[in-house]
Amino acid sequence: MYALVDCNNFYVSCERVFAPQLEKRPVVVLSNNDGCLISRSQEAKDLGLKMGEPYHLSRPLIEQHRVKVFSSNYALYGDMSRRVVQVLSHFTSEVEVYSIDEAFLDFSGLKWLTKGSDLRAYGQRVHETVKQHTGIPTCVGIAPTKTLAKLANRRARLHGTNNVLLLETPAQWEHALSEISVDTIWGVGRRYARKLTDMGIDTGLKLANMPEHWLRRHLGGVVGQRLWRELHGQPCLDWNPAEWDEDDQLHPNRASRHSVTCTRSFGRPQHEASALNEAVATFAAKAAEKLRRHGLAAHVVTVILGTDKYAPIAGPKTHTAVVSLTDGSNHTSQLTQAALQGLSRLRRPGTAYHRAGVLLSGLEPEGQGQLGLFSAPAADQPRRQQLMTALDGLNARFGRQLVRLAAQGVAKNAAGEVQQPVWAGRAAHRSPLYTTGWDELWELR
Repeated sequence: MYALVDCNNFYVSCERVFAPQLEKRPVVVLSNNDGCLISRSQEAKDLGLKMGEPYHLSRPLIEQHRVKVFSSNYALYGDMSRRVVQVLSHFTSEVEVYSIDEAFLDFSGLKWLTKGSDLRAYGQRVHETVKQHTGIPTCVGIAPTKTLAKLANRRARLHGTNNVLLLETPAQWEHALSEISVDTIWGVGRRYARKLTDMGIDTGLKLANMPEHWLRRHLGGVVGQRLWRELHGQPCLDWNPAEWDEDDQLHPNRASRHSVTCTRSFGRPQHEASALNEAVATFAAKAAEKLRRHGLAAHVVTVILGTDKYAPIAGPKTHTAVVSLTDGSNHTSQLTQAALQGLSRLRRPGTAYHRAGVLLSGLEPEGQGQLGLFSAPAADQPRRQQLMTALDGLNARFGRQLVRLAAQGVAKNAAGEVQQPVWAGRAAHRSPLYTTGWDELWELR
């Protein structure tokens, strides 16, 4: 049996943990650069605020109903996600992190200890413990396969007992499948959903009742066959459990990650080479830090620059430059140098850029790199590794990005105080870094 634990309105829930007075009040969280709505409380949904709606269009309704607005605070959300997964790891040793607000739990070992209502009660303990230890509300769906657990989780919001729903028997999951449209089944994309609807298959149960060979033929071969088996209680999807190290750091399965990306929109368009250099160097450093955290190295660095996507000028609005490395690396200075090299090829003087980013791909496990035919391991590789370990240790102890490359720049005002760089995105409503910044720890009065 598998359980899918999904945090309710996760970004909003994270903000409410540190502002409990916002319970029962409409709350929304904005995307990078305060662009659009990416998380809404149930009260905000009931007002008609739509997911992905631009902030400037929804602002009249937000002000009319005094909706509380937050800028995205991903450092806080990431740390709260880690805390939730840490609690989940006490219920089973097998936890697969699916996204920042979702995780699968393998309950197969519990079949010898629990049955029926006992398994539902165990799911209720998961829900209550996460709420007690982190303040985050969740829904828990339990079923024989990951696809059915996803379905159970979805139904738990509407028909579950205290946000927990167990689909244990074929009769139970067939009833649930009969009440959902085919496009809500995990693994059925928009294109396949249109195709199925045109063929008269508009519910999950109708799809499950089709022969196995039919799904294999019409839904992508072995992908369709796996979906059929999952809908019939036969688990066949890969399991990629996360691991915790001795420092209590979470490490998702390396094989499931194919790239690492850091992209941002600028607060205002940038023309100057110095500002673009600092931005790209910062993104490269953040991506390199994430690489090391996952124990990976990259062979390919892709630099991304974007112009105004709404401008009436013909031509592409996103431009990329690719730099290949002879040997895989997760060293900040090497990856930053490659990123700046790509930026120099990409940037056009006088052009206003609205966003930028760095994508690292061609990933391989750290320390197991494939060398070039005529290359040898760098003689100073151990020293480089020690330097990065020291860098990450200092930043983890005293604050993220406190120690950085000079290429990333340090913006200061006339009084010599550090301030946001000129390219930083808008975040007029950001909450403090309650759990990740020493200067912004939660204060109790």
